[in-house]
Amino acid sequence: MNQVQMQATRPEPAAGLPPGTETRLQVLMVGLGNEIFAVETDMVREIIDPVPVTRVAGARSFLPALINVRGNVIPLADLRIRFGMPKTQATADTRIVVVEVEIDGDPVTLGLLADKVYEVTEVSTRHTQQTPRLGSHWRPEFIRFITKWNDEFVIVPEMSRILG
Repeated sequence: MNQVQMQATRPEPAAGLPPGTETRLQVLMVGLGNEIFAVETDMVREIIDPVPVTRVAGARSFLPALINVRGNVIPLADLRIRFGMPKTQATADTRIVVVEVEIDGDPVTLGLLADKVYEVTEVSTRHTQQTPRLGSHWRPEFIRFITKWNDEFVIVPEMSRILG
């Protein structure tokens, strides 16, 4: 097979990566409903148990409240709402993942509600899949790429677009 044919059979690279490049990302696996998201660990500041929330009148639906984390007031994001998933009650597995995301060039610290936190692991861009246009809860521009982990598809989100 010549080089042109080999390139044509390769899957599309993850967004922002040159074709044929494999990158390994260290990620925190987080569950929202039946979906598993891989949040890059360089964004994660800490994982905390649920804390009391203060609702904010007129806030964006997916950023409905503020929380106090070690004396700092930060927004709490409910990605279920952003992805069009049904709301659920907190369980014994519910956690808040405190992340720092760059939005419009500025670092922003916020909490992400998670139904479950699994583990820190690595994912590879070698097995990336294109985001399907139909049958998903999420808008394609919210997804950096989809890859495989333990024989399951996991979503690597584009956090600045989701939260911006």
